[in-house]
Amino acid sequence: MNSENYNTALNRAMALCSKSEKCISDIENKLRSWKLSSDEENKAIIRTLKEEKFIDEKRYARSYTMDKYRFNKWGKIKIRAMLRARGLNEEDIAYGTEAIDDDSYLQMIEEEMRNKKRSVKAAGIFELKGKLFRFASSRGYEKEHVYGLIDRLTS
Repeated sequence: MNSENYNTALNRAMALCSKSEKCISDIENKLRSWKLSSDEENKAIIRTLKEEKFIDEKRYARSYTMDKYRFNKWGKIKIRAMLRARGLNEEDIAYGTEAIDDDSYLQMIEEEMRNKKRSVKAAGIFELKGKLFRFASSRGYEKEHVYGLIDRLTS
Protein backbone atom coordinates (compact mmCIF):
# COMPACT_ATOMS: atom_id res chain seq x y z
CA MET A 1 0.00 0.00 0.00
CA ASN A 2 1.18 3.47 -0.86
CA SER A 3 0.51 4.91 2.59
CA GLU A 4 0.65 8.58 1.52
CA ASN A 5 -1.99 8.13 -1.20
CA TYR A 6 -4.02 5.80 1.04
CA ASN A 7 -4.06 8.34 3.89
CA THR A 8 -4.94 11.17 1.50
CA ALA A 9 -7.83 9.18 0.03
CA LEU A 10 -9.02 8.11 3.50
CA ASN A 11 -8.94 11.68 4.82
CA ARG A 12 -10.78 13.02 1.77
CA ALA A 13 -13.41 10.28 2.11
CA MET A 14 -13.83 11.01 5.83
CA ALA A 15 -14.28 14.71 5.08
CA LEU A 16 -16.84 13.90 2.39
CA CYS A 17 -18.81 11.63 4.74
CA SER A 18 -18.70 14.28 7.47
CA LYS A 19 -20.47 16.81 5.27
CA SER A 20 -23.45 14.64 4.28
CA GLU A 21 -24.71 11.07 4.42
CA LYS A 22 -23.07 8.82 1.84
CA CYS A 23 -23.60 5.20 0.92
CA ILE A 24 -20.88 2.73 0.03
CA SER A 25 -21.45 3.06 -3.72
CA ASP A 26 -21.11 6.88 -3.50
CA ILE A 27 -17.74 6.53 -1.78
CA GLU A 28 -16.57 3.77 -4.13
CA ASN A 29 -17.34 6.00 -7.11
CA LYS A 30 -15.50 8.94 -5.54
CA LEU A 31 -12.46 6.82 -4.71
CA ARG A 32 -12.31 5.51 -8.29
CA SER A 33 -12.61 9.04 -9.70
CA TRP A 34 -9.79 10.32 -7.46
CA LYS A 35 -7.45 7.52 -8.64
CA LEU A 36 -5.36 7.87 -5.50
CA SER A 37 -5.48 4.25 -4.37
CA SER A 38 -5.80 0.72 -5.69
CA ASP A 39 -8.96 -1.40 -5.49
CA GLU A 40 -7.52 -3.23 -2.50
CA GLU A 41 -6.83 0.07 -0.73
CA ASN A 42 -10.31 1.32 -1.64
CA LYS A 43 -11.84 -1.71 0.07
CA ALA A 44 -9.72 -1.03 3.14
CA ILE A 45 -10.88 2.61 3.12
CA ILE A 46 -14.53 1.53 2.92
CA ARG A 47 -13.98 -0.94 5.75
CA THR A 48 -12.39 1.79 7.90
CA LEU A 49 -15.22 4.23 7.15
CA LYS A 50 -17.78 1.63 8.18
CA GLU A 51 -15.92 0.75 11.39
CA GLU A 52 -15.59 4.42 12.33
CA LYS A 53 -19.31 4.97 11.56
CA PHE A 54 -18.65 7.48 8.78
CA ILE A 55 -20.76 5.20 6.57
CA ASP A 56 -23.91 3.51 7.82
CA GLU A 57 -26.25 2.11 5.15
CA LYS A 58 -29.30 2.08 7.46
CA ARG A 59 -28.71 5.69 8.46
CA TYR A 60 -28.20 6.62 4.82
CA ALA A 61 -31.44 4.87 3.77
CA ARG A 62 -33.43 6.72 6.41
CA SER A 63 -31.88 10.09 5.58
CA TYR A 64 -32.32 9.63 1.82
CA THR A 65 -35.92 8.48 2.28
CA MET A 66 -36.90 11.43 4.44
CA ASP A 67 -35.20 13.96 2.14
CA LYS A 68 -36.88 12.63 -1.01
CA TYR A 69 -40.23 12.32 0.78
CA ARG A 70 -40.20 15.82 2.31
CA PHE A 71 -38.57 17.87 -0.40
CA ASN A 72 -39.24 16.02 -3.67
CA LYS A 73 -42.60 14.49 -2.65
CA TRP A 74 -41.55 11.09 -3.96
CA GLY A 75 -43.52 7.94 -3.23
CA LYS A 76 -42.18 4.80 -1.63
CA ILE A 77 -41.86 2.91 -4.94
CA LYS A 78 -39.52 5.51 -6.44
CA ILE A 79 -37.51 5.85 -3.21
CA ARG A 80 -37.04 2.07 -3.00
CA ALA A 81 -35.96 1.90 -6.65
CA MET A 82 -33.40 4.67 -6.20
CA LEU A 83 -31.98 3.06 -3.05
CA ARG A 84 -31.71 -0.29 -4.87
CA ALA A 85 -29.87 1.49 -7.69
CA ARG A 86 -27.39 2.75 -5.10
CA GLY A 87 -26.68 -0.82 -4.02
CA LEU A 88 -28.48 -0.92 -0.68
CA ASN A 89 -29.93 -4.22 0.50
CA GLU A 90 -33.65 -4.79 1.07
CA GLU A 91 -33.33 -4.78 4.86
CA ASP A 92 -31.76 -1.31 4.88
CA ILE A 93 -34.30 -0.05 2.33
CA ALA A 94 -37.17 -1.32 4.47
CA TYR A 95 -35.64 0.36 7.52
CA GLY A 96 -35.46 3.64 5.62
CA THR A 97 -38.98 3.59 4.18
CA GLU A 98 -40.63 2.61 7.46
CA ALA A 99 -39.67 6.06 8.77
CA ILE A 100 -42.46 7.59 6.69
CA ASP A 101 -45.65 8.07 8.70
CA ASP A 102 -48.54 6.42 6.81
CA ASP A 103 -51.12 9.11 7.57
CA SER A 104 -48.90 12.00 6.49
CA TYR A 105 -47.81 9.98 3.45
CA LEU A 106 -51.41 9.51 2.27
CA GLN A 107 -52.13 13.18 2.98
CA MET A 108 -49.08 14.22 0.92
CA ILE A 109 -50.20 12.04 -2.01
CA GLU A 110 -53.66 13.59 -1.90
CA GLU A 111 -52.28 17.15 -1.78
CA GLU A 112 -49.94 16.49 -4.71
CA MET A 113 -52.72 14.91 -6.75
CA ARG A 114 -55.09 17.83 -6.01
CA ASN A 115 -52.42 20.32 -7.06
CA LYS A 116 -51.75 18.38 -10.25
CA LYS A 117 -55.47 18.17 -11.06
CA ARG A 118 -55.70 21.98 -10.91
CA SER A 119 -52.86 22.41 -13.42
CA VAL A 120 -53.83 19.63 -15.86
CA LYS A 121 -55.57 20.51 -19.09
CA ALA A 122 -57.66 17.61 -20.34
CA ALA A 123 -60.40 17.29 -22.95
CA GLY A 124 -62.39 14.79 -20.95
CA ILE A 125 -62.57 12.79 -17.73
CA PHE A 126 -60.78 9.79 -19.27
CA GLU A 127 -57.82 11.93 -20.37
CA LEU A 128 -57.71 13.64 -16.95
CA LYS A 129 -57.61 10.30 -15.14
CA GLY A 130 -54.82 9.11 -17.45
CA LYS A 131 -52.72 12.19 -16.85
CA LEU A 132 -53.23 12.00 -13.09
CA PHE A 133 -52.30 8.32 -13.09
CA ARG A 134 -49.12 8.94 -15.13
CA PHE A 135 -48.18 11.75 -12.75
CA ALA A 136 -48.70 9.49 -9.73
CA SER A 137 -46.70 6.68 -11.34
CA SER A 138 -43.81 9.00 -12.16
CA ARG A 139 -43.68 10.08 -8.52
CA GLY A 140 -43.65 6.47 -7.30
CA TYR A 141 -47.01 6.42 -5.54
CA GLU A 142 -48.60 3.04 -4.96
CA LYS A 143 -51.51 2.08 -7.24
CA GLU A 144 -53.72 1.03 -4.34
CA HIS A 145 -53.63 4.61 -3.02
CA VAL A 146 -53.88 6.28 -6.42
CA TYR A 147 -56.88 4.54 -8.00
CA GLY A 148 -59.36 5.48 -5.27
CA LEU A 149 -57.96 8.97 -4.98
CA ILE A 150 -58.29 9.62 -8.71
CA ASP A 151 -61.90 8.42 -8.61
CA ARG A 152 -62.65 10.76 -5.69
CA LEU A 153 -60.94 13.72 -7.33
CA THR A 154 -62.67 13.29 -10.69
CA SER A 155 -66.21 12.54 -9.52
